[in-house]
Amino acid sequence: MIVVVLELHRLEIVLSRQPKTISDSGSLIGGAMFHMIPAAVEEMGNSLAHYVWLAARFILFLALEPFLNWHHPVATIIYPTSAFLVSTQALPEYGSRQMTRHCLFLLLSIWGTACLLAQETHEVAKFDRSVKFAENFEAAIPRPEQENLVAEKLATLRETTGRKPNILWLLVDDMGFGDPGCYGGGSLAGASTPNIDKLAAEGLKLTSCYSQQTCTPTRSAILTGRLPVRTGLVRPILAGDKITANPWADEVSLPRLLSEAGYFTLLTGKWHVGESEGMRPHDIGFDEYYGYYPAQKEISQRVDVRRFPGLVLNPERLAAFEAVGPADHLTHGFKGGETNKLEQITSTDDMAKADQVLADFTIKRIKELAAGDKPFFIEHCFMKVHCDNFAHPDYAGKSEAKYPYKDGVHEVDAHVGTIFKALDEAGVLENTLVFFTSDNGPQMDGWPDAGFTPFRGAKGTTWEGGVRVPGIAYWKGMIAPGRTSDDLFDLMDLFGVALNLAGVSSDKLPADKFYDFIDQTSFLLADNGKSNREAVFFWWGKELMACRMKEYKVHLKVILAEAPHMHIDLATIRDVGLAPWFFNLYLDPKEEMTVGHRLDPWMATVTGKLKSHGATFGKYPPKNIGL
Repeated sequence: MIVVVLELHRLEIVLSRQPKTISDSGSLIGGAMFHMIPAAVEEMGNSLAHYVWLAARFILFLALEPFLNWHHPVATIIYPTSAFLVSTQALPEYGSRQMTRHCLFLLLSIWGTACLLAQETHEVAKFDRSVKFAENFEAAIPRPEQENLVAEKLATLRETTGRKPNILWLLVDDMGFGDPGCYGGGSLAGASTPNIDKLAAEGLKLTSCYSQQTCTPTRSAILTGRLPVRTGLVRPILAGDKITANPWADEVSLPRLLSEAGYFTLLTGKWHVGESEGMRPHDIGFDEYYGYYPAQKEISQRVDVRRFPGLVLNPERLAAFEAVGPADHLTHGFKGGETNKLEQITSTDDMAKADQVLADFTIKRIKELAAGDKPFFIEHCFMKVHCDNFAHPDYAGKSEAKYPYKDGVHEVDAHVGTIFKALDEAGVLENTLVFFTSDNGPQMDGWPDAGFTPFRGAKGTTWEGGVRVPGIAYWKGMIAPGRTSDDLFDLMDLFGVALNLAGVSSDKLPADKFYDFIDQTSFLLADNGKSNREAVFFWWGKELMACRMKEYKVHLKVILAEAPHMHIDLATIRDVGLAPWFFNLYLDPKEEMTVGHRLDPWMATVTGKLKSHGATFGKYPPKNIGL
């Protein structure tokens, strides 16, 4: 039996006297592969002659079959792209003259296939518009006119204010894409968000803004400009973990670079990227830290008798937990100075008031720093709305839903309003970039103490529900109000934006490390700005899971929940099968109907992008810290 399989991303020619098994999708099972072409441009050289040569060799084998006594049927299976039809033809045993006639027919068929493949290869090569500007940096889409325009805009502002711009990030914990009203939630989802909605109405709302799948990876990626798999911070460091190395020891952090550029750097709130000495915010570059090291749930579980009676009511177990558990107190630390332990969380009432304490501190420091002679970089990280949520007395029952999570969303929105007001009253609103976002999708394992997303999956997965988050950029006078864009933005790109605003050259970054961020300053600030990012890559730990380019998303592996709302505790990582799962997110935002490589001519480019991405780990290997 001779089997030929022609596909957009793969061409196989297998010769055998034994029948082979063909799967439902048309791929050969158990056959030897002649060519594997993830990127047609790379492997086939974009050459029509190459296809014709393969066709001619096939015809030669076919013509010789009668004389070599190969009496097995010939099956031709062609799975082309949407440009032409799928055909399956089995030829019975014919004489040499009949066989020759059929061979000529097949030659014409293969010639036509080759022409279409070559034409499509030429077209898909244009699909990837990105350019490598340096070997150890992610390729970006060049937009010189847009970038020059924004550079002039920033220079004019600098002349007017006489100082570099301030930077403020508002990072919510576990807020779903659909929680804010401006993203389809608000009162419809049980908690109105007037202040967040106002930020979006007066700034730029991003609808394809991406995080990592959980909190620690996102937070580390923002501050390093590198994927977590490169830094080793692939998941939260949990109680009892014994990491083998300090991941921050050889990383050049954003706060360090900004401090060297003359900024005062402050992190307020949740940290969750290491509690040991050398890994705390004020150890890795922040001038000041005021907040809690772990997530809300890790603190409250030792005092929440309702949820954790087996721990709280058992002194022996509680003592054992305390020996390895995360810190449960407010911390105030200074770079190169002391670290002070402040109030301890001793009850759920204390936990409920944590975000008010943090917001009050950020507001106080904004007023003080605005009066100083340095620009500031503040990363304000909310404790809410990570489960378990306990409503502050001032906000309990104030949301439409009157559930703890929804009351938490209502409180977060209120703090966004008061922080925004503080910037205005301090007179720095026109010289401050504000970016509001979430560190990942909602944690549905805590439902109903969980957020809302219209997409498939949730926190802990690389489905859209786990990684697609709100993203709002506001800058009075610098970002045109009312803008909305579905262009790609990765939260790592905030690293590049901050460097640009601070006037820090990428030359300051070490050449022995690969950087995944892209400077998206011109995208955010140009009135009709377009993204400089061509693709977003999704990892889970050390597994490359998926990639998005334009409206297309390809999954190499998927996380499948085994029970409703259990996307972390009861989920497994699985291979997708014989071909990647391929979704058009404009037609199928819930990622339910894979259109397959046979139906879309862009598959070769996306898989080629994945291959190029994977190749960066050859020269720049990932870091392993024992997680």
